[in-house]
Amino acid sequence: MAIADASIGAALVPSDAVPRSERWARVRRRLVVWVPAGAVLLLLLVCFVGPFILPLPSPIGGSVLDSSLPPGTPGHPLGTDVNGNDVLSRLIYGGRASLMIAIATNVIGLVVGGGIGAVSGFLGGKADTAIMRGLDVLIAFPSLVLTIAIAQILGPSVPNTILALSAFSIPAVARIARSATLKIANMPFIQAAELSGSTTWRTLTRHVAPNITPQLLNFALLGMGIVIVTEGALSFLGMGIPAPAPSWGNMIYEGQQSLSATPLLVLWPSLALLVTVLSFNMLGENVRDEMSGR
Repeated sequence: MAIADASIGAALVPSDAVPRSERWARVRRRLVVWVPAGAVLLLLLVCFVGPFILPLPSPIGGSVLDSSLPPGTPGHPLGTDVNGNDVLSRLIYGGRASLMIAIATNVIGLVVGGGIGAVSGFLGGKADTAIMRGLDVLIAFPSLVLTIAIAQILGPSVPNTILALSAFSIPAVARIARSATLKIANMPFIQAAELSGSTTWRTLTRHVAPNITPQLLNFALLGMGIVIVTEGALSFLGMGIPAPAPSWGNMIYEGQQSLSATPLLVLWPSLALLVTVLSFNMLGENVRDEMSGR
């Protein structure tokens, strides 16, 4: 009788019941991905959609009569800088510029670097050796030094900043793409495509590219933070986005000239830079962990 009661009790317990600890672990895994993803989405909305919704003044061309207004001033929630420009407006437009440069740099890295790496890994042999040795020359230079040198040669502008930043993005992505291509180059579906008469270009675009793209996108998320920090360093040194156009880097540079009197002019762009880089890094790392099944 006791055995029968036990079997009935077991039958009443749902077979899909999940322990509380496991449910919490699932929730935590989702949170660690969606929280930084939400922060990134909010940042993109504020920087790219905000200027069309919020009644923001122009980020440049302020009046010196309105210089160094404190936060909370009507019409200037975060105050103004020494030139009378609205700080909130410059933060948003500066974030837009930094994000556009970071996105463009990563797109170039994914397309050019990913293509070079995939071709190199797929062809192998002497072609692979020659391509990799050429990329090794670029990787041998410290990335920031190489970027500064190229930016100095090209001059300060948004297109030149993107080109300078792409100089270290392309080799890094190419090595990731080559490594991912080598892992699948001898898999049955690749061999089947070649035996069916598929051309090298068709095999690369139809079979190799879709399988290595997730790894490259994950690397690009991690690279967003690096590119934004490097762009900020270039703008701080006067080699990135030229003044008076706003950038978080040149805002920090301009603010540090009067740091003791108006420390908030440095604090706001520094916080924006910190939150942005941290959000992209957390998102990239958590997506990588999810993809690897950790």
